[in-house]
Amino acid sequence: MEQGVTMLQEAESNLLKFQMFVDSWIDVRIRDYPLMQGPVMMSSILISYVIFCKGVGPRLMANRKPFRLNTAMIVYNLSMVLLNAYVVYEFLVSGWGTTYTWRCDLVDTSSSPMTLRMIRVCWLFYISKYVELLDTVFFVLRKKQSQITFLHVFHHSFMPWTWWWGVTLTPAGGMTTLHALVNAAVHVIMYFYYLLAAAGPRFKKYLWWKKYMTAIQLLQFVLVSVHISQYYFMETCDYQVPMWIHLIWMYGTFFFTLFSNFWIQAYIKGKRLPAREDKPKQNGLTSEAISVVANGKHLENGNGHHHTNGKIFLGKVKEI
Repeated sequence: MEQGVTMLQEAESNLLKFQMFVDSWIDVRIRDYPLMQGPVMMSSILISYVIFCKGVGPRLMANRKPFRLNTAMIVYNLSMVLLNAYVVYEFLVSGWGTTYTWRCDLVDTSSSPMTLRMIRVCWLFYISKYVELLDTVFFVLRKKQSQITFLHVFHHSFMPWTWWWGVTLTPAGGMTTLHALVNAAVHVIMYFYYLLAAAGPRFKKYLWWKKYMTAIQLLQFVLVSVHISQYYFMETCDYQVPMWIHLIWMYGTFFFTLFSNFWIQAYIKGKRLPAREDKPKQNGLTSEAISVVANGKHLENGNGHHHTNGKIFLGKVKEI
């Protein structure tokens, strides 16, 4: 009994030491923002998300009919369009459209009004990744479990987890925040497409540009990778946390490769997913398959929410 108590006390002591260590790293300018006090809360949320998506959620829905969430998805998609548009605006005003050089922009350690504004938008972008977890919740409630693969869940959970460390250690992140600006801009377009698709069959005629969503995504990865690659060719660039630069370069290059393969398979070799004529209509839309990938998300059947993150395409499109 005493040994068990001693082990528990040691565990609590170690946890407290870890928390104090993390506290010493958290930038004081963002310490008071929600979900910024330590990694325990945000990790708990993301672990709960994984458990719900891969375990609890499907079991709860096993003997229930799928929910019809047309109105909810319309409101959600519209909200995401507006949120990401605001994030883009704030990134531009806070630096990328005003004072940044688009080259070796270092982490700003001051507390000027413009710097604090950049910190706020970095935090808002981080919070938007939690909102995007609703993508997967909709899958669960609509019983689209085949869309919730390992890579889909990994991408949705890995992105906010890594951004917590980025925002807490380098909140005014200089050159490593461009990918957030570009990603938010792509999300404006992507969720606008989803909004039209979820609005009903009368808007289907406006979805002719579905093919170009993949092209937009490829352009995103090119912009991010080329910009961050400058670091490796500059004579001097004393960016304070080069680890973020390496991570962003690997991320951009990895997904450019995946999406390029999809483009070749779908639009050059013509190996698109065939339409499934036996599939019933959903949300008043036809069952024609839409082979579009946007931000790693596959759109299918025009409802705007059959999508997944981080696809891998090996000869055929695979849902993730």
